[in-house]
This record gives sequence, C-alpha cells and structure tokens, in this order.
Amino acid sequence: MRPFVAVLLTVGALVQVPVHNVASAEGEATVVDGIAAIVNGEVITYSQVRALSAPQERMLRQQYTGQDLAKKLTELRQLAVKDLIDRRLVIQAFKKESFEIPDHLVDQRVNQIIRESFGGDRITFVKTLEAQNYTLGEFKQKEMEKIIVGAMRGHNVKTNSIVPPTKIDEYYRKHRDEFTSKEQIKLRMIMISGHKDTASAPAQKELAEEVLGKLASGAECEQMAQMYSEDSTKDSGGDWGWIERKTLAEPLEKFAFNMPVGRISNIIDYAGNYYILKVEDKHGGSTKSLTEVRADIEKKLEQEEAQQIQERWLASLRKKAYIKTF
Repeated sequence: MRPFVAVLLTVGALVQVPVHNVASAEGEATVVDGIAAIVNGEVITYSQVRALSAPQERMLRQQYTGQDLAKKLTELRQLAVKDLIDRRLVIQAFKKESFEIPDHLVDQRVNQIIRESFGGDRITFVKTLEAQNYTLGEFKQKEMEKIIVGAMRGHNVKTNSIVPPTKIDEYYRKHRDEFTSKEQIKLRMIMISGHKDTASAPAQKELAEEVLGKLASGAECEQMAQMYSEDSTKDSGGDWGWIERKTLAEPLEKFAFNMPVGRISNIIDYAGNYYILKVEDKHGGSTKSLTEVRADIEKKLEQEEAQQIQERWLASLRKKAYIKTF
C-alpha cells in the first residue's frame, strides 16, 4: 500500500461534512431496502440514497406538495444515485492505485467533529451515533471514504496555475452585470385619480397642479401625500421606500430613475391618473473596475476549469466501469 501523502496536505479543506448527514431519511425507516445501483460489482442501496438526500428532501416537503413534490423528490434521488456512483468509482480508483489513508487522519477528523459539533463531549457523540444506528467503526469508515473522495479529486484535478489575462478581460466584458450593483431609489409619490364620482378629469388635473404649486412653494411632500394622494401609501405620506427597477410601471420608472435626488417631478399623466414623484435618495448602479474584480474573476475561472477537469475525469471512470441502475 502507498501512503497518499501528496494530497493529504490539503484534504482538510476538502472534507467538511457534518455528523448529522449520516442519519437515514426521516419518515422512511419502514421502507424495505433494496438495490439502487451496481458499480463494478459493488452495491448502492436505497437506504444510502435516502441518507444522502434526506436533508434536501425535508426542505422540498416544506415547499411542494402533490405531483410537484413527487417530481422534485424523483429528481433529487436520481442526483443522489449519480453522486453515490461517482463516489464509489473514485474509491475504487483509489484502491486500484494501492493508496492508503493513515488511520490517524480519520481520528483527527472524528475529534474535530466531536470538538466542533458536540463541544468536546465524546459520550454525547457516541450516543448520537447509536441513536442513528451507527457504530463508531461504521462512522469512521464513512469519514474515511469522504477523505478518500476529496483527496482523489484533488489529486486528479490539476489546473493551470495562471489564467491568461486575455481570458479575464473577456469574462469581464461579457459579464459586466455581475459587477454592477443594483440601482435603487428612495421614492415618495403622490397619486391623484383622473376620475372621481364627484369630479371631472379637468378638475382632478387642476387639483394635481394645485398640489404641485404648494410643493414648489415649500410644502412637505409627505404632508401633501397624506392630504391628497389616493394610492395605498397615502397614510405613510406616499413613502415607497427603497425600490429597484421593474417595480413601477415603465413610464413612471423612466421618470423616477432619471430624476436628481431631492427634485420634485412635474405632473405625470399615466393611465388616466396624475402622479407627482420625489426621489429622496439613490444608490447603486455603479460598475466595479476590472482592477477591482480581477482577482475574483481569476478565482472563478480557476474553479470552472477545475470543475471541467473533474467532470472529464469522472466521465472517464464511468466509461470504463460496469454501472447498472434500478
């Protein structure tokens, strides 16, 4: 057996799995186990699939019901089967290379879990495993496999150490929106209906002009909104708070987002009603320079390359393997 030293130096950063993930799926303890897949003669069971997908399943059950839930659960379990197949292939490749993981590394990982998740209380940790029908030996074996998977992926996924500057520049040009903050304005609005049972449209427009005149003379927009506005923000003085684009109807948005801070608009005639807007503050809408985001882009491109290399490596393992799903 060969010690897997080269990648063990970084394996600690690759393996971060909480202890509760070893538990079986809640509410499915009575389901009869069976074979979900066979990978080069090794069996993956339904219970293993449920154990892996359990945390996400709980979230789905809170969000969906009926046929939608059934569809989402099927998709999730299919992904879990695929993940377990890939893990098994990686472990088999590890064994084929006659590598080994020192026992003390697994012990360190277990001690880390006890320290971080159980406050150093080993007895509570062991009782938790027993409640989940796991022995300490079985748990160590699971942790060993997780370390192997992380180490093998790190060993086989080698990326170029330098991303070409031209590639970074190209990414920045094509994805400027990623580095542009959302534009927001703090808006106050007065809306006067163009038609009321007791008044005609011309009379309502005259009212809007009267309100605008009072604002021009120094009246507070908040007070004018409370007195004259007829939309749902009347009681709060026409306060819309901070809003983004696509919040208002397009004609109103065009005016609002192009107004200087503190300016009161002219009367905007839209959809038979009269609007007066005031932008009290604004922020966002600025784009970070390439210099500011170059390091982030480089890291992202490195991660994408690593993901592509990893997928090609896994694809080669799948191609050589006998895999059957049920």
